Amino acid sequence: MKTHSDMSHKYLRQAGFARVGLIIGIVAVVLVAWGLLSRQRASAKLEQDTQAQLALPVEVVQPKASGGEVALVLPGSVQANYQAPIYARTAGYLKRWLVDIGTPVKAGQVLAEIDAPDLDQQLHAAEAQLANAEATLKISQVTAERWRDLRSTDSVSQQEADERVATAAASLAASDAARANLQRLRELSGFKSIVAPFDGVITARNTDRGALINSGSSSGSELFRIADTRSLRLYVRVPQNYAASMADGLQADVFFPDRPGKTYTAKLDSTSSAIDASSRTLLAQLIVDNASNELLPGSYAEVHFKLGVATAASMLRIPANSLLFSGEGLRVATVTGDKVVMKKVTLGRDFGNEIEIASGITAQDRVIVAPPDSITDNIQVRVTQGDDAKPAAEKGAKS
Repeated sequence: MKTHSDMSHKYLRQAGFARVGLIIGIVAVVLVAWGLLSRQRASAKLEQDTQAQLALPVEVVQPKASGGEVALVLPGSVQANYQAPIYARTAGYLKRWLVDIGTPVKAGQVLAEIDAPDLDQQLHAAEAQLANAEATLKISQVTAERWRDLRSTDSVSQQEADERVATAAASLAASDAARANLQRLRELSGFKSIVAPFDGVITARNTDRGALINSGSSSGSELFRIADTRSLRLYVRVPQNYAASMADGLQADVFFPDRPGKTYTAKLDSTSSAIDASSRTLLAQLIVDNASNELLPGSYAEVHFKLGVATAASMLRIPANSLLFSGEGLRVATVTGDKVVMKKVTLGRDFGNEIEIASGITAQDRVIVAPPDSITDNIQVRVTQGDDAKPAAEKGAKS
Protein backbone atom coordinates (compact mmCIF):
# COMPACT_ATOMS: atom_id res chain seq x y z
CA MET A 1 0.00 0.00 0.00
CA LYS A 2 1.45 3.40 -1.17
CA THR A 3 2.21 5.84 1.51
CA HIS A 4 1.64 9.56 1.49
CA SER A 5 5.37 10.20 0.98
CA ASP A 6 5.43 8.07 -2.18
CA MET A 7 2.52 10.00 -3.65
CA SER A 8 4.23 13.31 -2.95
CA HIS A 9 7.42 12.22 -4.74
CA LYS A 10 5.39 11.07 -7.74
CA TYR A 11 3.56 14.37 -7.94
CA LEU A 12 6.80 16.33 -7.79
CA ARG A 13 8.28 14.25 -10.58
CA GLN A 14 5.26 14.85 -12.79
CA ALA A 15 5.37 18.61 -12.09
CA GLY A 16 9.06 18.74 -12.99
CA PHE A 17 8.45 16.93 -16.26
CA ALA A 18 5.67 19.39 -17.13
CA ARG A 19 7.89 22.39 -16.36
CA VAL A 20 10.71 21.04 -18.52
CA GLY A 21 8.30 20.39 -21.38
CA LEU A 22 6.95 23.93 -21.12
CA ILE A 23 10.46 25.40 -21.23
CA ILE A 24 11.34 23.23 -24.18
CA GLY A 25 8.19 24.39 -25.98
CA ILE A 26 8.91 28.02 -25.28
CA VAL A 27 12.47 27.62 -26.55
CA ALA A 28 11.22 25.89 -29.68
CA VAL A 29 8.72 28.67 -30.36
CA VAL A 30 11.43 31.31 -29.87
CA LEU A 31 13.77 29.47 -32.21
CA VAL A 32 11.09 29.16 -34.87
CA ALA A 33 10.13 32.85 -34.55
CA TRP A 34 13.76 33.94 -34.70
CA GLY A 35 14.32 31.78 -37.77
CA LEU A 36 11.29 33.25 -39.53
CA LEU A 37 12.34 36.80 -38.64
CA SER A 38 15.92 36.22 -39.82
CA ARG A 39 14.66 34.76 -43.08
CA GLN A 40 12.34 37.73 -43.58
CA ARG A 41 15.14 40.18 -42.90
CA ALA A 42 17.48 38.33 -45.26
CA SER A 43 14.80 38.30 -47.94
CA ALA A 44 14.17 42.04 -47.49
CA LYS A 45 17.91 42.79 -47.65
CA LEU A 46 18.27 40.63 -50.72
CA GLU A 47 15.41 42.45 -52.37
CA GLN A 48 16.89 45.81 -51.37
CA ASP A 49 20.32 44.84 -52.72
CA THR A 50 18.72 43.58 -55.92
CA GLN A 51 16.82 46.84 -56.38
CA ALA A 52 19.99 48.81 -55.66
CA GLN A 53 21.84 46.82 -58.30
CA LEU A 54 19.04 47.40 -60.79
CA ALA A 55 19.01 51.20 -60.11
CA LEU A 56 20.80 53.37 -62.71
CA PRO A 57 24.22 54.45 -61.37
CA VAL A 58 24.75 58.21 -61.80
CA GLU A 59 27.14 60.95 -60.78
CA VAL A 60 25.71 64.23 -59.59
CA VAL A 61 26.97 67.76 -58.95
CA GLN A 62 25.51 70.81 -57.35
CA PRO A 63 25.33 73.97 -59.50
CA LYS A 64 27.71 76.76 -58.59
CA ALA A 65 27.07 80.48 -58.71
CA SER A 66 28.20 82.16 -61.92
CA GLY A 67 30.90 84.77 -61.39
CA GLY A 68 30.29 88.44 -62.09
CA GLU A 69 33.31 88.77 -64.40
CA VAL A 70 34.02 86.64 -67.45
CA ALA A 71 37.30 86.39 -69.35
CA LEU A 72 36.48 86.12 -73.06
CA VAL A 73 39.35 85.38 -75.47
CA LEU A 74 38.71 85.84 -79.20
CA PRO A 75 40.85 86.10 -82.36
CA GLY A 76 41.05 89.48 -84.05
CA SER A 77 42.24 90.97 -87.32
CA VAL A 78 44.11 94.28 -87.48
CA GLN A 79 43.67 96.84 -90.22
CA ALA A 80 45.02 100.34 -90.73
CA ASN A 81 42.84 103.20 -89.57
CA TYR A 82 42.78 104.49 -93.16
CA GLN A 83 44.07 102.69 -96.22
CA ALA A 84 43.54 103.22 -99.93
CA PRO A 85 44.78 101.93 -103.26
CA ILE A 86 46.11 104.65 -105.56
CA TYR A 87 45.28 104.51 -109.28
CA ALA A 88 46.29 106.76 -112.14
CA ARG A 89 43.75 109.31 -113.39
CA THR A 90 45.52 109.77 -116.72
CA ALA A 91 47.08 107.35 -119.20
CA GLY A 92 50.71 107.32 -120.27
CA TYR A 93 54.07 105.90 -119.20
CA LEU A 94 55.54 106.04 -115.74
CA LYS A 95 58.29 108.62 -115.89
CA ARG A 96 59.62 107.95 -112.38
CA TRP A 97 58.57 106.90 -108.91
CA LEU A 98 59.76 108.80 -105.86
CA VAL A 99 58.75 106.60 -102.92
CA ASP A 100 59.01 102.89 -102.17
CA ILE A 101 57.34 100.53 -99.69
CA GLY A 102 57.74 101.53 -96.06
CA THR A 103 58.20 105.23 -96.89
CA PRO A 104 56.29 107.66 -94.64
CA VAL A 105 54.56 110.31 -96.74
CA LYS A 106 52.52 113.46 -96.14
CA ALA A 107 49.23 114.42 -97.72
CA GLY A 108 49.89 115.99 -101.16
CA GLN A 109 53.41 114.58 -101.45
CA VAL A 110 54.30 113.46 -105.00
CA LEU A 111 54.67 109.69 -105.25
CA ALA A 112 55.31 109.29 -108.98
CA GLU A 113 55.14 111.16 -112.30
CA ILE A 114 53.56 110.05 -115.55
CA ASP A 115 54.70 111.04 -119.05
CA ALA A 116 51.52 111.56 -121.12
CA PRO A 117 52.40 112.87 -124.64
CA ASP A 118 48.89 112.19 -125.98
CA LEU A 119 47.39 114.31 -123.22
CA ASP A 120 49.92 117.08 -123.91
CA GLN A 121 48.88 117.16 -127.55
CA GLN A 122 45.20 117.26 -126.61
CA LEU A 123 45.97 120.13 -124.28
CA HIS A 124 47.71 122.15 -127.02
CA ALA A 125 44.83 121.46 -129.41
CA ALA A 126 42.31 122.58 -126.78
CA GLU A 127 44.22 125.82 -126.25
CA ALA A 128 44.09 126.49 -130.00
CA GLN A 129 40.38 125.62 -130.16
CA LEU A 130 39.68 128.04 -127.35
CA ALA A 131 41.62 130.83 -129.09
CA ASN A 132 39.67 130.18 -132.31
CA ALA A 133 36.35 130.10 -130.45
CA GLU A 134 37.11 133.38 -128.68
CA ALA A 135 38.06 135.05 -131.99
CA THR A 136 34.87 133.78 -133.64
CA LEU A 137 32.87 135.02 -130.66
CA LYS A 138 34.40 138.49 -130.90
CA ILE A 139 33.53 138.80 -134.59
CA SER A 140 30.02 137.45 -134.02
CA GLN A 141 29.34 139.91 -131.21
CA VAL A 142 30.58 142.89 -133.31
CA THR A 143 28.47 141.76 -136.28
CA ALA A 144 25.36 141.31 -134.15
CA GLU A 145 25.81 144.82 -132.70
CA ARG A 146 26.13 146.37 -136.19
CA TRP A 147 23.01 144.56 -137.45
CA ARG A 148 21.05 145.81 -134.47
CA ASP A 149 22.03 149.38 -135.44
CA LEU A 150 21.03 148.75 -139.06
CA ARG A 151 17.72 147.36 -137.98
CA SER A 152 16.96 150.56 -136.10
CA THR A 153 17.05 152.38 -139.48
CA ASP A 154 15.14 149.63 -141.29
CA SER A 155 18.23 148.97 -143.44
CA VAL A 156 17.96 145.22 -142.80
CA SER A 157 15.09 142.92 -142.01
CA GLN A 158 14.26 141.69 -138.54
CA GLN A 159 15.02 138.14 -139.68
CA GLU A 160 18.56 139.02 -140.69
CA ALA A 161 19.21 140.90 -137.46
CA ASP A 162 17.92 137.95 -135.37
CA GLU A 163 20.18 135.54 -137.28
CA ARG A 164 23.26 137.61 -136.44
CA VAL A 165 22.29 137.77 -132.74
CA ALA A 166 21.74 133.98 -132.67
CA THR A 167 25.12 133.43 -134.32
CA ALA A 168 26.77 135.53 -131.60
CA ALA A 169 25.01 133.46 -128.88
CA ALA A 170 26.17 130.19 -130.52
CA SER A 171 29.73 131.51 -130.67
CA LEU A 172 29.54 132.34 -126.96
CA ALA A 173 28.40 128.79 -126.15
CA ALA A 174 31.17 127.33 -128.35
CA SER A 175 33.70 129.50 -126.55
CA ASP A 176 32.46 128.34 -123.13
CA ALA A 177 32.64 124.69 -124.25
CA ALA A 178 36.19 125.12 -125.54
CA ARG A 179 37.19 126.79 -122.26
CA ALA A 180 35.62 123.94 -120.22
CA ASN A 181 37.37 121.33 -122.35
CA LEU A 182 40.67 123.09 -121.85
CA GLN A 183 40.11 123.22 -118.10
CA ARG A 184 39.31 119.48 -118.07
CA LEU A 185 42.51 118.64 -119.93
CA ARG A 186 44.53 120.89 -117.62
CA GLU A 187 43.12 119.05 -114.61
CA LEU A 188 43.95 115.72 -116.23
CA SER A 189 47.43 117.02 -116.90
CA GLY A 190 47.71 117.79 -113.22
CA PHE A 191 47.11 114.08 -112.53
CA LYS A 192 50.40 113.30 -114.21
CA SER A 193 51.77 113.83 -110.71
CA ILE A 194 50.45 111.10 -108.41
CA VAL A 195 50.15 112.44 -104.86
CA ALA A 196 49.36 110.96 -101.44
CA PRO A 197 45.72 111.52 -100.38
CA PHE A 198 46.60 111.57 -96.64
CA ASP A 199 49.48 111.12 -94.22
CA GLY A 200 50.57 107.51 -94.04
CA VAL A 201 53.03 104.83 -95.06
CA ILE A 202 53.42 103.28 -98.51
CA THR A 203 52.62 99.59 -98.08
CA ALA A 204 52.73 98.53 -101.75
CA ARG A 205 54.31 99.68 -105.04
CA ASN A 206 53.08 97.83 -108.12
CA THR A 207 54.73 99.77 -110.95
CA ASP A 208 58.13 100.75 -112.28
CA ARG A 209 59.73 103.21 -114.71
CA GLY A 210 58.53 102.89 -118.29
CA ALA A 211 55.43 100.87 -117.38
CA LEU A 212 52.31 101.54 -119.44
CA ILE A 213 49.74 103.26 -117.25
CA ASN A 214 45.98 102.99 -117.84
CA SER A 215 43.68 105.39 -116.09
CA GLY A 216 40.98 104.35 -113.65
CA SER A 217 40.42 101.30 -111.46
CA SER A 218 38.46 99.30 -114.05
CA SER A 219 41.14 99.16 -116.74
CA GLY A 220 44.27 99.90 -114.74
CA SER A 221 46.00 98.30 -111.76
CA GLU A 222 46.78 100.07 -108.52
CA LEU A 223 50.15 101.81 -108.55
CA PHE A 224 50.58 102.27 -104.81
CA ARG A 225 48.79 101.42 -101.58
CA ILE A 226 48.93 103.81 -98.66
CA ALA A 227 47.91 103.22 -95.04
CA ASP A 228 47.59 105.45 -91.99
CA THR A 229 48.98 103.27 -89.18
CA ARG A 230 49.12 105.80 -86.34
CA SER A 231 46.05 103.99 -84.99
CA LEU A 232 44.73 100.60 -86.00
CA ARG A 233 41.27 99.14 -86.31
CA LEU A 234 40.88 95.75 -84.64
CA TYR A 235 37.95 93.63 -85.83
CA VAL A 236 36.58 90.83 -83.63
CA ARG A 237 33.57 88.56 -84.15
CA VAL A 238 31.81 88.22 -80.80
CA PRO A 239 29.46 85.25 -80.16
CA GLN A 240 25.81 86.19 -79.80
CA ASN A 241 25.80 85.19 -76.11
CA TYR A 242 28.15 88.11 -75.36
CA ALA A 243 26.71 90.67 -77.80
CA ALA A 244 24.87 92.55 -75.04
CA SER A 245 28.17 93.04 -73.17
CA MET A 246 29.73 95.03 -76.05
CA ALA A 247 29.11 98.48 -74.57
CA ASP A 248 30.76 101.70 -75.75
CA GLY A 249 34.10 102.29 -74.06
CA LEU A 250 34.72 98.61 -73.24
CA GLN A 251 38.46 97.91 -73.07
CA ALA A 252 40.37 94.75 -73.94
CA ASP A 253 43.94 93.50 -73.61
CA VAL A 254 45.50 92.61 -76.96
CA PHE A 255 48.42 90.26 -77.58
CA PHE A 256 50.38 89.85 -80.82
CA PRO A 257 52.48 86.80 -81.72
CA ASP A 258 55.26 89.00 -83.10
CA ARG A 259 55.39 91.01 -79.84
CA PRO A 260 55.72 88.32 -77.15
CA GLY A 261 55.47 89.52 -73.57
CA LYS A 262 53.85 92.85 -74.51
CA THR A 263 50.26 93.82 -73.81
CA TYR A 264 48.39 96.48 -75.75
CA THR A 265 45.10 98.12 -74.86
CA ALA A 266 42.20 98.41 -77.30
CA LYS A 267 39.00 100.37 -76.83
CA LEU A 268 35.66 99.39 -78.33
CA ASP A 269 34.72 101.97 -80.96
CA SER A 270 31.54 100.56 -82.51
CA THR A 271 29.73 97.39 -83.54
CA SER A 272 27.80 96.34 -86.61
CA SER A 273 24.56 96.44 -84.53
CA ALA A 274 23.47 93.24 -86.26
CA ILE A 275 24.08 89.53 -85.78
CA ASP A 276 25.59 87.72 -88.75
CA ALA A 277 23.03 85.03 -89.61
CA SER A 278 25.68 82.60 -90.92
CA SER A 279 28.00 82.69 -87.88
CA ARG A 280 25.67 84.10 -85.17
CA THR A 281 28.33 86.64 -84.25
CA LEU A 282 28.48 90.40 -83.78
CA LEU A 283 31.25 92.28 -85.58
CA ALA A 284 33.00 94.61 -83.12
CA GLN A 285 35.49 97.32 -84.05
CA LEU A 286 38.16 98.37 -81.55
CA ILE A 287 40.84 101.05 -81.82
CA VAL A 288 44.48 100.38 -80.90
CA ASP A 289 46.94 103.24 -80.51
CA ASN A 290 50.02 102.72 -82.69
CA ALA A 291 51.87 106.00 -82.38
CA SER A 292 55.16 104.09 -82.10
CA ASN A 293 54.42 102.17 -85.34
CA GLU A 294 55.24 98.87 -83.62
CA LEU A 295 52.12 97.07 -84.84
CA LEU A 296 51.54 96.07 -88.43
CA PRO A 297 48.22 96.17 -90.29
CA GLY A 298 47.01 92.76 -91.37
CA SER A 299 48.30 91.11 -88.19
CA TYR A 300 46.54 88.42 -86.18
CA ALA A 301 45.74 89.39 -82.59
CA GLU A 302 44.43 87.64 -79.48
CA VAL A 303 41.84 89.82 -77.77
CA HIS A 304 41.06 89.35 -74.06
CA PHE A 305 37.79 90.88 -72.87
CA LYS A 306 36.88 91.11 -69.19
CA LEU A 307 33.12 91.25 -69.14
CA GLY A 308 31.28 92.25 -65.99
CA VAL A 309 27.69 91.03 -66.16
CA ALA A 310 25.35 92.31 -63.46
CA THR A 311 22.96 89.39 -63.74
CA ALA A 312 25.67 86.73 -63.61
CA ALA A 313 25.60 86.49 -59.81
CA SER A 314 22.01 85.23 -59.90
CA MET A 315 22.80 82.56 -62.49
CA LEU A 316 24.22 79.08 -62.00
CA ARG A 317 26.76 77.00 -63.89
CA ILE A 318 26.71 73.28 -64.56
CA PRO A 319 28.89 70.99 -66.71
CA ALA A 320 28.03 71.30 -70.39
CA ASN A 321 27.50 67.53 -70.68
CA SER A 322 24.61 67.73 -68.22
CA LEU A 323 22.26 69.18 -70.85
CA LEU A 324 19.69 67.05 -72.61
CA PHE A 325 18.25 68.09 -75.98
CA SER A 326 14.77 66.87 -76.81
CA GLY A 327 11.58 67.92 -78.51
CA GLU A 328 10.52 69.54 -75.24
CA GLY A 329 13.53 71.83 -75.27
CA LEU A 330 16.64 71.94 -73.11
CA ARG A 331 16.40 69.98 -69.87
CA VAL A 332 18.60 68.65 -67.08
CA ALA A 333 18.09 65.53 -64.97
CA THR A 334 18.16 66.03 -61.19
CA VAL A 335 17.98 63.54 -58.30
CA THR A 336 15.44 63.85 -55.51
CA GLY A 337 15.81 61.01 -53.00
CA ASP A 338 16.57 58.12 -55.34
CA LYS A 339 14.30 59.25 -58.18
CA VAL A 340 14.95 61.32 -61.31
CA VAL A 341 13.21 64.67 -61.74
CA MET A 342 13.55 66.30 -65.18
CA LYS A 343 13.69 70.11 -65.23
CA LYS A 344 13.39 72.47 -68.18
CA VAL A 345 16.10 75.16 -68.19
CA THR A 346 16.98 78.40 -69.95
CA LEU A 347 20.57 78.89 -71.07
CA GLY A 348 22.79 81.84 -70.36
CA ARG A 349 26.37 82.01 -71.61
CA ASP A 350 28.54 79.19 -72.95
CA PHE A 351 31.94 78.79 -71.26
CA GLY A 352 33.01 75.66 -73.10
CA ASN A 353 33.16 72.97 -70.39
CA GLU A 354 30.44 74.78 -68.44
CA ILE A 355 27.06 76.23 -69.33
CA GLU A 356 25.37 79.09 -67.54
CA ILE A 357 21.73 78.42 -66.56
CA ALA A 358 19.50 81.47 -66.38
CA SER A 359 16.46 79.68 -64.90
CA GLY A 360 15.04 76.24 -64.15
CA ILE A 361 17.25 74.90 -61.33
CA THR A 362 18.42 75.96 -57.88
CA ALA A 363 21.75 75.78 -56.10
CA GLN A 364 20.40 72.91 -53.94
CA ASP A 365 19.57 70.64 -56.89
CA ARG A 366 21.67 67.56 -57.53
CA VAL A 367 22.29 67.55 -61.30
CA ILE A 368 23.20 64.31 -63.08
CA VAL A 369 26.41 64.50 -65.10
CA ALA A 370 26.32 62.98 -68.62
CA PRO A 371 22.84 61.42 -68.29
CA PRO A 372 21.78 58.85 -70.92
CA ASP A 373 19.36 60.06 -73.58
CA SER A 374 16.77 57.52 -72.41
CA ILE A 375 16.50 58.93 -68.88
CA THR A 376 13.01 60.05 -67.82
CA ASP A 377 11.13 61.17 -64.72
CA ASN A 378 10.82 58.83 -61.72
CA ILE A 379 13.56 56.40 -62.80
CA GLN A 380 15.31 54.97 -59.76
CA VAL A 381 18.98 55.90 -59.64
CA ARG A 382 21.97 55.17 -57.47
CA VAL A 383 24.51 57.94 -56.77
CA THR A 384 27.91 56.35 -57.26
CA GLN A 385 30.40 58.90 -55.94
CA GLY A 386 30.92 59.35 -52.22
CA ASP A 387 30.42 63.11 -52.16
CA ASP A 388 27.40 64.06 -54.22
CA ALA A 389 27.83 67.78 -53.50
CA LYS A 390 31.00 68.44 -55.46
CA PRO A 391 31.06 71.87 -57.11
CA ALA A 392 30.10 71.99 -60.73
CA ALA A 393 33.51 73.39 -61.62
CA GLU A 394 35.26 70.25 -60.40
CA LYS A 395 32.89 67.94 -62.24
CA GLY A 396 33.07 70.05 -65.36
CA ALA A 397 36.86 69.87 -65.30
CA LYS A 398 36.67 66.08 -64.80
CA SER A 399 34.32 65.65 -67.75
